[in-house]
Amino acid sequence: MTDFRDPFDSIKDHPFDTALSERYLVYALSTITARSLPDLRDGLKPVHRRLLWAMRLLRLEPSGATPDTLMANPARNATSYKKCARVVGDVIGKYHPHGDASVYDAMVRLAQDFSLRTPLVDGQGNFGNIDGDNAAAMRYTEARLTQAAADLMDGLDEGTVEFRPTYNGEEEEPEVFPGLFPNLLANGASGIAVGMATSIPPHNVAEIIDAATLLIDQPETDHPALMQIVRGPDMPTGGVLVDAPSVISDAYAVGRGAMRIRARWHKEDEARGVWNIIITEIPYQVGKSKLIEQIAALITEKKLPILADIRDESDAEIRIILEPRSRTVDPGVLMDSLFRLTDLEVRFSLNMNVLDATHTPRVLCLKDVLVQWLTHQIDVLVRRAQHRLDKIAARVELLDGYIIAYLNLDRVIEIIRTEDEPKAVMMEEFQLNDRQAEAILNMRLRSLRKLEEMELRREHAELLKERDELQKLVESPARQRTKLKRNLADLRKRYSPESDLGRRRTAVEEAAPAREIPLEAMIEREPITVILSQRGWIRAMKGHVDTAAADALKFKEGDGPAFAFHAQTTDKLLLACANGRFYTLASDKLPGGRGFGEPVRLMVDLDNETEIIALLPARSEGKMLLAASDGRGFVAAMADVVAETRKGKQVVNVRPGARLVAVRPIAAGTDSVAVIGENRKLLVFPLAELPEMARGQGVQLQRYRDGGLSDITAFALADGLSWTMGGESGRTRTEADLSPWRAARGAAGRMPPTGFPRNNRFG
Repeated sequence: MTDFRDPFDSIKDHPFDTALSERYLVYALSTITARSLPDLRDGLKPVHRRLLWAMRLLRLEPSGATPDTLMANPARNATSYKKCARVVGDVIGKYHPHGDASVYDAMVRLAQDFSLRTPLVDGQGNFGNIDGDNAAAMRYTEARLTQAAADLMDGLDEGTVEFRPTYNGEEEEPEVFPGLFPNLLANGASGIAVGMATSIPPHNVAEIIDAATLLIDQPETDHPALMQIVRGPDMPTGGVLVDAPSVISDAYAVGRGAMRIRARWHKEDEARGVWNIIITEIPYQVGKSKLIEQIAALITEKKLPILADIRDESDAEIRIILEPRSRTVDPGVLMDSLFRLTDLEVRFSLNMNVLDATHTPRVLCLKDVLVQWLTHQIDVLVRRAQHRLDKIAARVELLDGYIIAYLNLDRVIEIIRTEDEPKAVMMEEFQLNDRQAEAILNMRLRSLRKLEEMELRREHAELLKERDELQKLVESPARQRTKLKRNLADLRKRYSPESDLGRRRTAVEEAAPAREIPLEAMIEREPITVILSQRGWIRAMKGHVDTAAADALKFKEGDGPAFAFHAQTTDKLLLACANGRFYTLASDKLPGGRGFGEPVRLMVDLDNETEIIALLPARSEGKMLLAASDGRGFVAAMADVVAETRKGKQVVNVRPGARLVAVRPIAAGTDSVAVIGENRKLLVFPLAELPEMARGQGVQLQRYRDGGLSDITAFALADGLSWTMGGESGRTRTEADLSPWRAARGAAGRMPPTGFPRNNRFG
């Protein structure tokens, strides 16, 4: 009878938060310990370790063969590569059940000399480039191991580390690599886990070995002494480490921090005083093409006016050429601007969060990393010695049996020929054990000629001597440290600072943070004449042109001058509108003066109905008097009304029915204000009675019964009030005694002096 069970009978009730936390914790631990964080002992994540292990089993060593295979077949010494697809297939099929794309990406990074300080994979084919281009598909590329990878895996066959079953139980893989190559610091690591991350830059191998050797000799060595040896990161792409030594030291002291890396550059002089900036090294993990796009965007968007062009003449070596706008540009100013605006300077995070020997994630300082790595190497040294002792014991046991067989060769031959069970007879007669008797019986006849007593005893004596040395090594920590020092010294020869592989690439040169260069400093200062027509067409003529000359300014038919004044290309211009909104124009970006210019409304978000009432250059310390038609106004600093966007900035909040009518610069030494209304009443009061504001309606300047404000000006009371006389004479008149018109702010005022212009304007 078929058993039909209700599937709901197997459902168990659990609180949702408990179930979620338990499952998320399992996921988090798996991510931390088996994916994202490197092991302190070999500096590898599981995917990298499995890649190298699979390549080793495929016999992809640097020479194309292992010492064992060379011994078995000396003819096999040719360099060999295998398709990356083959390696990736073995990895995901036997050791790492993840996607092939992620495994291949990890393999590609191990082969890139601009990603790893000392690559662990020797790639053949397209493995990407520093421009950011991707590697070719895995079916096209080939790879083998490098010498550094061989150093990292040295000793795997000598019982130095534990092995564990693979995910399906069919194979075994090492838990960690035993080699002496200090991969964690030499190549660095980066990864993001759950709730934690790691970021370790590459370092110079020789410096790491020197620091480790110092700790072997002097375990009590403090952090400053180590920092005298390990000067900081040594990036594969070079560059310059520009932070102060104290900043670098503090980061390594706690295992966390950040350091500034800059591109390496120099000035290259050409003919007639022309020069260019040549960039030969860029910061680590910065794509060259992305960097060039950043700089080109600054040129296109005119955010860096002192830079004219950028060219990429790179081949195997990086060569980026920056062409300044003119030869008068300061190279330091140009590079400081680029350091602030582009990835020519980056901050590299240091977060030495790793898995220690107990597989516990911890943030360690430099000394702790080196001490725990040395502890692992001592353990590997002892395990290798013990493994060799076991091999010697087994060989000595056989040699003892061979010597007995040699001394009794005739009797051994007789027993083999005559006895039905020669093994048991030999064991009883010569006091042999089962293994010795079996070895004697398995000898080939041609080997008998080699069984010479002197040769056997010589090998026996050498093995006993080696056993005594290894036994002393296992029992003596001092000998272990000496042996480790000797091994490190041998490794250092391969990565010597004098060699191309071991030389330091990242210079350590302290430099101040890049200066924030104002826009004015980037623009070549030249005199110009700014002209704005009545219809809103603006242009800038080179030099200070006489704007009073009739033929100096030309306009379209039906148009005429509205504002014309002298300025400099470094000036910012303030454009004031009747609605109280101010806009900012850059003088260096104005159209040239050969034609009629361009509509100013295309440069800022200004509609056609808005009336322009003022255009004037902004001075950094300058102030101006603002007044609306309803008689309200205030003093504003020019720096406060400069707008950073096309939308401008609302400065005067004009009331309904009113409009901004006057924007008057306040000259130095000014202490009084004169205001005249449409009712032809003049009022003079102290400038100090006006508030200084960044935005608002202001205060009442003059009281009106009918009409509103006509004009306003600021002047020095001691100099009197002047205004322009009518006619073509250009004469001015000055009223020295203003006591009849002086009153408090907000008064009605009195009729102006005789001769004051009928248009109620001060000039």
